[in-house]
Amino acid sequence: MLAAVVGAVQLSAVPPGHAAVADPAGAVDTLIGSANSGETFPGADTPYGMVQWSPENTRGDQTRTPQPGGYDYNVTRIRGFSLTHMSGTGCAGGSGDVPFLPYPGPVNSSPSADSTDGTYASSFQHANETGTAGYYRVGLDSGVDVELSATARTGAGRFTYPAGKTASLLVRTSNSEVGSSAATTTVDTANRAVSGSVTSGNFCGYINTEDRRSYYTLYFYAAFDKPFAGTGTWTDGTLAAGSTSASGGTTYGTAGWPPTGKGSGAYVSFDTSSGQSVGMRVGISYVSAANAKANLDAENPAGTSFDTVRTRAHDAWNAEIGRVAITGGTSAQQSTFYTALYHSLLHPNVFSDVNGQYRGMDQAVHTVSGAQKAQYANFSGWDVYRDQIQLVTLLRPDVGADIAQSLYNQANQNGGVWDRWTHNQGGTHVMTGDPAHAAVPSIYAFGGTTFDAAGALSSMVHAATTVTAADLSRTGWNVMVVGERPSLDKYLSIGYVPSDGNAWGGAGETLEDVSADFGISQLAGRLGDTADASQFLGRAQNWKNVFNPATGYIQERNAAGAWQSFDPASSNGFAEGSSAQYTWMVPFNVNGLFAKMGGGATAAARLDTFFHNSDGSWALSKAGGGKSDLANEPSIGTPWLYNFAGQPYKTQQTVRQVVNTLWSNGPGGIPGQDDLGAMSAWYVFAAIGLYPLAPGRGELLLGSPLFSQVVISRGNGATITVNGTGAATNSPYIRSARVNGAATTKSWLPESILSAGGTVDLTLGSTADTTWGSGGADLPPSWDTAPPASADLALNKPATADSSCNSNESPAKAVNGSVSGGTGDKWCSTGSGKWWRVDLGSTATVRTVTIRHAGAGGESTSWNTRDYDVQSSTDGTTWTTIVQARGNTASVTTHTVTTSARYLRLNVITAEQSGTGGAARIYEFEAYG
Repeated sequence: MLAAVVGAVQLSAVPPGHAAVADPAGAVDTLIGSANSGETFPGADTPYGMVQWSPENTRGDQTRTPQPGGYDYNVTRIRGFSLTHMSGTGCAGGSGDVPFLPYPGPVNSSPSADSTDGTYASSFQHANETGTAGYYRVGLDSGVDVELSATARTGAGRFTYPAGKTASLLVRTSNSEVGSSAATTTVDTANRAVSGSVTSGNFCGYINTEDRRSYYTLYFYAAFDKPFAGTGTWTDGTLAAGSTSASGGTTYGTAGWPPTGKGSGAYVSFDTSSGQSVGMRVGISYVSAANAKANLDAENPAGTSFDTVRTRAHDAWNAEIGRVAITGGTSAQQSTFYTALYHSLLHPNVFSDVNGQYRGMDQAVHTVSGAQKAQYANFSGWDVYRDQIQLVTLLRPDVGADIAQSLYNQANQNGGVWDRWTHNQGGTHVMTGDPAHAAVPSIYAFGGTTFDAAGALSSMVHAATTVTAADLSRTGWNVMVVGERPSLDKYLSIGYVPSDGNAWGGAGETLEDVSADFGISQLAGRLGDTADASQFLGRAQNWKNVFNPATGYIQERNAAGAWQSFDPASSNGFAEGSSAQYTWMVPFNVNGLFAKMGGGATAAARLDTFFHNSDGSWALSKAGGGKSDLANEPSIGTPWLYNFAGQPYKTQQTVRQVVNTLWSNGPGGIPGQDDLGAMSAWYVFAAIGLYPLAPGRGELLLGSPLFSQVVISRGNGATITVNGTGAATNSPYIRSARVNGAATTKSWLPESILSAGGTVDLTLGSTADTTWGSGGADLPPSWDTAPPASADLALNKPATADSSCNSNESPAKAVNGSVSGGTGDKWCSTGSGKWWRVDLGSTATVRTVTIRHAGAGGESTSWNTRDYDVQSSTDGTTWTTIVQARGNTASVTTHTVTTSARYLRLNVITAEQSGTGGAARIYEFEAYG
């Protein structure tokens, strides 16, 4: 058990002469990250909101947006303002549904025919643009002034038209970011409303045909405060003046991009005799048209002013990001911090309507029930399981629990499959690993426990142990492989995903899978399921099967066990990273990883090389595959690993260097794709001086805070305060630390701080204290499998076999407790049906079986048993198969089982790696209770 060093809540006074930021929402600049690689959007939304009303930029091609978020700071032309977006996805196709364009002039041609956005678009100047939490404004060069705000499920717009021009509005219903398969639009002149729907999907569909499909329909209902002076619609290139209905999607073309000239929509013009400003309220739903209007009536009813919505949105953001109160820092640092926190809390998104209904992954309508308050969608699993989901749950355990329940609901509606990247109610399979199995246990560990955790655990265990046809398929390779656990059959039999399997890189997939397995083990342990906790903790150590001691790196190997050609800077075997970057990605057993590298000092020296060029300069991003890339997820946990090597001052130094140089408060201020808040969450944790240790755990690694004081007010009532004396001078090094008044040299905080809260007082300096946190007792914990606690039940028990190669290679040699090497201390058989059996003497519970093959005795590993079964029996007559091993290459294999047995039998199916016959060679067969 971990000793709890954090007790009851202790609040510290605000440092003299300082005060916490009074208006966090006012410090948010939504244009941060909108240039270069950040791919964020600047529009209006609320925390986790269903609506993100934001501009769609154009470079002169109607079928493309300049960035997946719809907006690029370097592109200053807008063709519409759409209702839905995702932040920093990398792939295009993240919604961008139903763009509206206020247009000062008559509509004389079909907007779908405007292939270059030469007519129905407008340039703008950044001097006329503002983006902050819950509000976006831009003055278009066309003369129209656009203001946008939002509630959770609705948008509010105010469009001020230039005098003397026709005040038109285009509703480009079919033009989702990468097209649509269907769209309908209806103009209701009597009620001054426009409604309709768009059916879309196609996330990353231009990369692979697997996602070139529709899987959601968005309904909208828009109401205006001025009467219509004219109406019209268009379908493809045909304009129909006076019409009030149209239909037709763009299609996805032949390569996943909508073809030029396709699509439908409607336009209206307004009677502006009473004023040039037009107010618009719009509600959306993924269930029905009626629900879209009901959402509007409930959250933004007629008579609600734009300024009221704007104020409420600002207040909602202050309530949410204000849960982290910071004192000190420059105004630029405060803006960078609160904008990062803002970006961290945009997703996942509320997906259920005000009546609780939502569309499930089975395309049926469901209703939230029990403790769940809302269904959430848009889970960028591979990105967010590392830190963003923990940050959300740190601040809002209730939201975290609802996200966990939402993922479980989706799995239930998806045939038991936990899709790794869900978009609205569709599974896209994008990226690698099984991230929900890491995320859900993390939510539980961080206090988000009010969901059906037992049901979720059962579902996860089933998915992680049951091979499906999709797991055996390469469909969607490589970005969107359809299996939840590609090549699960191989993973279960040989303990890793091979290079010749179905995954997008076997070595990287193995690392993702072991983190998922570790998460399952931790949730199982918290729920009292000791058998699954033990089984999956054992499986989590499969990373060792792809660590090549000859090179010191995680490396590809094929199903026969052969290591593949190797370059540590190459991405061969890995998704969006290299072996050098992925090798560190064993967060739950860093001590075990360091041991394989030669110890903490050796590992720290490797980290030094990883973060620096040969001349000593920093290599933090874009320095090649052999160096770190703190602009992408595989590397972001690595700076914190110095804590495990007893050199936490280097964590403090490296993290601060990243914070100070890769991040800023400008449009290019996010170093890589924000990936639905994953990168921004890293910044928030880094600036606070804390970081989650491992999936499924609640311990926090200590860094150094950027601010003099950080006060985190958790939704569970606990308060965590981090005081950084000396932070005002940008000093990164911890000189001393106290936790709830008691001095400590530990470079980590236990889980109890999450439930009880506490105060961490850090004295910071400009020079490193190389002794603080360096002792063995100071190191953060790791989780490995230990030798079984019970005795070997098979030791020196009676054994029989089909035959023996020689008289000194009898069945008894496999249970004598010795592996002395050579040819004399094993059981060997060349019989036609090779089997071996042991009598335990009485019926016992067996939980682990370990078999030591030829290589364990010093013989050639080519003689390791390739295919075999282990069976159990209580009477020696009726047998139950408890292990099926195929394609084994390891010299020692350990199998977690739960069986009552007096007899255990090993049936050798394929004795040697060649598969052409040979002898069975078993040096030891061990059974533990």
